[in-house]
Amino acid sequence: MALSSSFMFLMFSSLLVASLVLNVSTVDGSRKVILKSEGHPIIDLKDPRVQEIGKFAVNEHNKEAKTNLVYKSVIKGEVFLDISGTSYLLTILTTNNDKYLANVLDRPLERVRNLISFKKLSF
Repeated sequence: MALSSSFMFLMFSSLLVASLVLNVSTVDGSRKVILKSEGHPIIDLKDPRVQEIGKFAVNEHNKEAKTNLVYKSVIKGEVFLDISGTSYLLTILTTNNDKYLANVLDRPLERVRNLISFKKLSF
């Protein structure tokens, strides 16, 4: 009976996690599995961690796209908790007053940070 209860708990847990998982496409066409989560606005945009992640996004974009954008500030942001870490969706202002939308996945326990997408916003 105990084995049956453990098995049922494991099956229920697996189904619960599976029902929360969503498969999405990233800007570059690759696939990513994320846990559904509602974003929470970042209240303190001057927080050193938020600024660090904004600078990381611009630097990584510069490496990948061979550009020379210069980071100025984060002007808007949301945080999403998902199965693979914390995602930051940041609106970044560069010194030429252009705005960019960056998605950064941060996994501090693993000391891993990835730029998922970076695109120029047009108004």
